[in-house]
Amino acid sequence: AVPPEAILDRAVTTDAEIVTAAKRRNPDVTVGMHICRGNNRSAWMSEGSYEPVAERLFGEVPVDRFLLEYDTERAGGFEPLRFVPDGKTVVLGLVSSKVPQLESQDELLRRIDEAAKYVQMENLAISPQCGFASTSKGNLLTVDEERRKLALVVETAARAWA
Repeated sequence: AVPPEAILDRAVTTDAEIVTAAKRRNPDVTVGMHICRGNNRSAWMSEGSYEPVAERLFGEVPVDRFLLEYDTERAGGFEPLRFVPDGKTVVLGLVSSKVPQLESQDELLRRIDEAAKYVQMENLAISPQCGFASTSKGNLLTVDEERRKLALVVETAARAWA
């Protein structure tokens, strides 16, 4: 079996090489990285804090934006964001694309404030935690439910960054 440290090292090194090559080819391109925990038919595949990978991932992969899933407690807390370098954007995936129930806007605003303890507010953003159709069959939401989720993201962003 390959030790987890070796897997992390290979992943971080490969991702950094790919991002560096993309930016070398087009220095004006904005590169983002989404850390997906699974999104097949409203199911998920992994859980746990970003803590074990945060220092290496955030510090060594030269993307402009990290899109992180934080829609449930299975992602852990915001403490790993302390490793995000200044000037990088963290997109907080606080709104679930897996379930139709709308999140509380007050709770979303509270969580944004909590994340702002680790990353400056001007370097934070909000989004759904993942796409609504990461596979051809999509998730178990209707188009109207998806629209309500996206409207909640827009309304929450307008309040948080007013």
